Amino acid sequence: MNKTKIIATVGPSTTAKKVLMDIIANGVDIIRINMSHATHAYCKKIINELNEINQELKLHVPIMLDLAGPEVRVQKIEHDEIELLPDTMIEIYADGRIGNGESISVNHKELIEYVKFNSILKLDDGKITLQVIDKLEDYIRCKVLTGGLLKTGKSVNVPGINLHLPFLSEKDKSDILFAHKNHVDFLALSFVHDGEDILEVTDLLIDQKDDHMSVISKIECESAIEEIDEIIRLSDGVMVARGDLGVEIPLERVPGVTKMVISKCHSAGKLSIIATDLMSSMEYSMEPTRAEVSDVANAVLDGVDAIVLTGETTMGLYPVETVSMMEKIIESTEIDINYYELLDKAMRTEKQDITGALAYSVVECADRLKTRAIVIPTMTGKTVKKISRFRPSCPIIALSPHEDVLKELSMYFGVYAYPMKEVKSFDKLIETARKVMVSKVALKPFDKFIVTGGYPLGETSHTNFMKIEEL
Repeated sequence: MNKTKIIATVGPSTTAKKVLMDIIANGVDIIRINMSHATHAYCKKIINELNEINQELKLHVPIMLDLAGPEVRVQKIEHDEIELLPDTMIEIYADGRIGNGESISVNHKELIEYVKFNSILKLDDGKITLQVIDKLEDYIRCKVLTGGLLKTGKSVNVPGINLHLPFLSEKDKSDILFAHKNHVDFLALSFVHDGEDILEVTDLLIDQKDDHMSVISKIECESAIEEIDEIIRLSDGVMVARGDLGVEIPLERVPGVTKMVISKCHSAGKLSIIATDLMSSMEYSMEPTRAEVSDVANAVLDGVDAIVLTGETTMGLYPVETVSMMEKIIESTEIDINYYELLDKAMRTEKQDITGALAYSVVECADRLKTRAIVIPTMTGKTVKKISRFRPSCPIIALSPHEDVLKELSMYFGVYAYPMKEVKSFDKLIETARKVMVSKVALKPFDKFIVTGGYPLGETSHTNFMKIEEL
């Protein structure tokens, strides 16, 4: 039972229900839809298929909608792609024209307004580089410095230039309302700059009386790094989106910033997620590079909650094989995680309260006794999240009667969530925990597991018991 979760972005390669089932069977824990490329009709199709899969296989796989955000993107290109050659010229408009070898259009007129002469534009996460050599009233003329194949919908970044884009577009607001109506579990916010951006979204969710959807802030620009403490405080979790981040800041800074964000999330007890180019060579190859294997392993060793597949599972030729390979890397690497170091670090920043003290004791005891699992009956998931923050070396089995809680907990490090009917007696609770352990974990004679939580269920606001069971 791997502890680091896999988030797979769906697209043409994984739209079919059969393929969705295959990637879930091979290790995917969360399904992500990128709203920069998806319609509501497409989202509805994926949501319906995932609901059917969950029902048929008795799973609780959650879904994440990733907002387009204030990002400049290339609009429709003739035949969906053009090749830009070095030293050629290209004109950029914002009038919705169909792109060709001479001109393209972007989705924000602010790009035309705020870029300057000699400004550098980076397209498709920096794979293509342009330089502004002329600026006119309704378009800019650029020289291609680094060429490449440009496709519809690819990103456009202008490092060092504030384009004054509103954080939430009308499309984003519509997507948030769609996510609320369709009971989406996680909402990822693109290009968060500061805490005000997050509050704009949470206010909208409050207006809809939505206390279910978790908010994940994406770190993609330099201002977000400066405001990282406030962003983490106001979010349920943070995703380091290394593609756009590597365009906004020097590439050599990305690894250090990534580790810093992971560390701060761990100290704050918030979700940490890493995205972009983890297994990108497997879009066209059956094998990852050694560097990619090391990249995934490093994220796991740092103790992240989840890692994201993007192009590998949207457009890649081998989505199922990619997921299977990532699962193998995670399984092998988790043996080498320094669990005691992560436990000690979390304890040094833990509040001095009953739940925190008991959660620490549970994880320390589980690590020392090498227990097979920690079983936690829960109504809200709070104790489970606390235990997960302490990064135990064994799986965390969360039991809850609430579907929303089961889906939310599926994102957290080490947590495997299963349904449980509400019980009234302590003996019945322990009996239920033992039955789940026997059915879900391959127990051997004298194997131990720990049951912890707050009792009576639904009446106690903190963790108040720990019981060690032996088969």
